[in-house]
Amino acid sequence: MGAGPTGLAAACGLRLAGIAVRVLDRAPGPAATSRALGLQPRGAEVLDRLGALGDLPDRSVRIGQVLTHVDGKPLARLRVGEPTKLVTRPGLLMSQADVEARLRARLQTLGVEVEWGSELLDASQEGAQVVLRLADGEARTDWLVGCDGAHSRVRKAAGISFPGVPLVERFFLADVTAGLPLPRDSVAVWLRGDRMFGAFPLPGEDLWRLMAPAPAGVGVGDEPLAVLRDLLVQEAGIPSSAVRAAHWTSTFRIQRRLAATYRQDRILLAGDAAHIHSPFGGQGMNTGLGDAENLAWKLALVAAGRAGGGLLDTYEAERRPVAAEVLKSTSAMTGMILGQTRWARMLRDQIFVPLLNRPLVQRLVWEKSSQLTLTYRRGPLGGGLPYGRGSRPGDRVPDLAGTGRDGTVTRLYAHLPAHWGLLVPVGGAPGGWEAIAGRHLGAGSVATLRVSAVSGGTAALVRPDGHLAWRGTSPADLDEALTRILDNSRQ
Repeated sequence: MGAGPTGLAAACGLRLAGIAVRVLDRAPGPAATSRALGLQPRGAEVLDRLGALGDLPDRSVRIGQVLTHVDGKPLARLRVGEPTKLVTRPGLLMSQADVEARLRARLQTLGVEVEWGSELLDASQEGAQVVLRLADGEARTDWLVGCDGAHSRVRKAAGISFPGVPLVERFFLADVTAGLPLPRDSVAVWLRGDRMFGAFPLPGEDLWRLMAPAPAGVGVGDEPLAVLRDLLVQEAGIPSSAVRAAHWTSTFRIQRRLAATYRQDRILLAGDAAHIHSPFGGQGMNTGLGDAENLAWKLALVAAGRAGGGLLDTYEAERRPVAAEVLKSTSAMTGMILGQTRWARMLRDQIFVPLLNRPLVQRLVWEKSSQLTLTYRRGPLGGGLPYGRGSRPGDRVPDLAGTGRDGTVTRLYAHLPAHWGLLVPVGGAPGGWEAIAGRHLGAGSVATLRVSAVSGGTAALVRPDGHLAWRGTSPADLDEALTRILDNSRQ
């Protein structure tokens, strides 16, 4: 359920693995409003692997810096988007509606149309099926994935609690046409005491998003645009007449919530149905895309009968800690940015913001926000070893260039997530590795690449979500590893 980025990405991943899916959404049609904006490098990688990235980078705004003002004075210039050894893609600002449109188009090429106007009233589990009670009748399915947002009916039907707390009672935003004297590659933020005002460039001529928490004294009935125009004058010193038109306004509450579990037998949760948090840092849509990709390959194996249902427990084991860390970091960032206490404001203004000018801090912030540092090596499918040199099972594998079985030059991500990637040395032969992987994972489900990243006598198996599943020198070790991943998960 749910045709947002998470639901669409999960459906694409399942279809690429050969699993039949239906995508139901209670809305009458696609949303046209921008909503979430930031596509971090990891989110772009997920779309790229799904074949859904397309021309989104060319149509987006590439962010190069975050300009932070304190008490009206520019205090920090945080450079982001600079290539590093880890991060080679820029951060992108674009409408969530554009991301969804690309995912829908990709899903259409895979033979699936979103079923709009399909409202879920309730769901129950009967044996090996889930029974859906829809507004227009009943449907049955083997598995139900709830990607239906913060107010998820799937989650409520499964009886999964969603504990948490509000962080900001009222937050205003508006997408406007405005002649702002700001660089178009920059996010600008103004901080003063417990007040904050931000301006984000959007794709299109003179399009911007203005956002701020409701200042003290603002009434419930005050219009978001009026409040934001006042703040534009008070905090940025820009005349309110610079705003020429408003295209969308919204008022919402920032909350921090995490589902008690991601799975109730044959019902699973992903994206905002499983976790919601502060938008500061631009992690929300990207975390949901990561959920979708992680879940899709595991559910595909279970649905095809190649793994037991226990493999799905590794989905929560790998992804729930990611969400918990995002909730923790974005909540701390919210408290720091909004200066909710006198000590927080002093720490922000005198230490935290000035530190953002340091190159080392800039690189660390950029790499952390990119989500490319994420690893599952401490999870149930990981290496189970302390952090150290060299890749371990669970680590992200970058997009490597190699030679396919037909001799053509190709890239690893061009084969994921429809296949697993078997990496063998340049000049080497797949040997028994390919036969063993195919026996466990299915004929035609493994793409073999000869790459320079592995040395002679070794091989590596990459999961459909771009993380290392196994690395070793013996086909027997690969057989044992896949038996552990798949067969030992049977229930």
